[in-house]
Amino acid sequence: MASLITVTADPERVDAAARIWAETTAARDGAEDVAPLELARPLIRTVLDSSPRSVLLVADDDGRTIGFAAMEPWGRAREGQAIAEVRYVGVSPGAWGAGVGRRLMAAVPAVLAQAGYEQAVLMVYTDNTRAVRLYEGLGWRVQGTPVPHPRSGRLEQLYVLDVSGGDAR
Repeated sequence: MASLITVTADPERVDAAARIWAETTAARDGAEDVAPLELARPLIRTVLDSSPRSVLLVADDDGRTIGFAAMEPWGRAREGQAIAEVRYVGVSPGAWGAGVGRRLMAAVPAVLAQAGYEQAVLMVYTDNTRAVRLYEGLGWRVQGTPVPHPRSGRLEQLYVLDVSGGDAR
């Protein structure tokens, strides 16, 4: 069974998360090519370098990172709001269906509450039905209407979760 570990900037964990992100998005989008580490790493680094309150939560299986969630303060939060944005979530395609994503996302409220956040937000492609089912099943609520992603044009939906209790379902 995978164990969950909260880390902030360990280079090996960052690289593992970046590799998973590249593999996962390629598989999700049906792409033939997986982005090289040199292109994927800056995505994760940008989140972690954005604030001392940024968090990288990883799932390990026998010392090998198989999933992650990268979170940072939400850039659209108003002054005084303690809102985190879950920017990137990924599970290694070889671990899909094993409950790793569910365990990661179920741990997010407690991890963010411990870091002083009260609420969390994330954006989800509306056609990513696996992710939509997961988040809604864990209590995330739709907020507003879907908007086109600035690069892909695919519709994305904002989801919100109260984390002040520190516990998901």
